[in-house]
Amino acid sequence: MYLLLLAVIYLAFISLGLPDSLLGSGWPAMQPELGVPISFAGIITMIISGGTIVSSLLSDRLTRAAGAGLVTAVSVLMTAAALFGFSISDRFWLLCLWAVPYGLGAGAIDAALNNYVALHYSSRHMSWLHSFWGVGTIMSPYIMSFALTGARGWQGGYELVSFVQICIALIMFLSLPMWKREPSSEEDTRKKPMTLRSTLGIRGVKLVLAAFFSYCAAESTVMLWTSSYLIRAHGISTELAAAFASLFFIGITAGRFLTGFIANRLGDKKLIRIGASGMVLGIFLIALPFELSALAGFIVFGLGCAPVYPSIIHSTPFNFGAENSQAIIGIQMASAYVGSTFMPPVFGLIANHADIRLLPLFLIFFTALLVIMSEKLNKTVCK
Repeated sequence: MYLLLLAVIYLAFISLGLPDSLLGSGWPAMQPELGVPISFAGIITMIISGGTIVSSLLSDRLTRAAGAGLVTAVSVLMTAAALFGFSISDRFWLLCLWAVPYGLGAGAIDAALNNYVALHYSSRHMSWLHSFWGVGTIMSPYIMSFALTGARGWQGGYELVSFVQICIALIMFLSLPMWKREPSSEEDTRKKPMTLRSTLGIRGVKLVLAAFFSYCAAESTVMLWTSSYLIRAHGISTELAAAFASLFFIGITAGRFLTGFIANRLGDKKLIRIGASGMVLGIFLIALPFELSALAGFIVFGLGCAPVYPSIIHSTPFNFGAENSQAIIGIQMASAYVGSTFMPPVFGLIANHADIRLLPLFLIFFTALLVIMSEKLNKTVCK
């Protein structure tokens, strides 16, 4: 039952990753058809991330009331409905409307499952869990690229992914008895959910929020703007760029799979440092004025990103206590989504009014901030 439930959790993270790369790979085709500026992709991501912030902040209360299994099943169903809504939309404001349930569902899945795995499974499984998120993100650009060659275009890409999500949601509901048989975790000994104020008052929490914000600002900017960068900076076709958008996701997925074999031996702190070094190398390659170096750079940047997110999450019960982990992981997710909400559209404005080739400078700023906040956190929690 232990391994079967783990397989179900992995599947849930594939469902979380599937929609995440759709907008970035499809936007070069969506933008002219919808008749909006290129920067409007950032508006959609802002709405999605706004929903994830709300559901992440409520995750402690929701999970305590309904359980991680039911929260996950309902949330996957919400994202499936939202993606189908995208597939039947032909106006920008309709995409904005459907972005609300998508964001609410994604945030609830992320917070509930991350805490569940951090409490019940090793660092190795946390890394592999996020590797399966990458599997979903790799699949989507290819689905979108395939759909762009057909009659339905980008709407067909969303339609196909929505059908996959519906199937995963059905499996989630069928798996609910397995979640009920799982032993209660340590955080459940606390009768009432923690307030936001009391959670923020815990020593070191603000530092980890800043580190998470910085990491997700860099990651989400690459997720959204890879295709557009390759088209505008290197003259790659729209269809080819949609496929190449998966390069970052290939790097991050392969990196997390490989990290799983060494995660228990190296530990979370070393993995974050190694990952940040890889991110810097990837940014350097992206900055070079060559198409092949940019393609390699997005893969290397993904490899560097690979251990950072799961390591920050997995270290939360150790750094702050298992009884506080659900509340803290919830606001970590919220902080992450604040970075995902505001930073990609900020770069969209830069791309509109200056030059999209400023992407490497944008990324190096947030990577440096990640390193500074992470090292300060290490010194704080060790005191």
